Amino acid sequence: MKINHMALAAAGLFALSACAKNEAPVTYAPPVGPGAIAGTVAADRDGDGYVDGYYTADGVYHAVQGPPCPMPPPPPPRRGERG
Repeated sequence: MKINHMALAAAGLFALSACAKNEAPVTYAPPVGPGAIAGTVAADRDGDGYVDGYYTADGVYHAVQGPPCPMPPPPPPRRGERG
């Protein structure tokens, strides 16, 4: 009786081994850094070390546009005690 069970288990393992695939596991891309857009390539067009824009998968360049810079504060008044 035990031989029948062993034969049945061996036949089941043999049948299931045909479904096994010997492919390498899928490797995922590393996480993107802060401010990066997944699926794009950063571009430094003027070579100053700062990212000026990015290229999408279809090769189109998109410039990074931030909010306008704030106005500088007005100069301090010239009256008063000078030290």
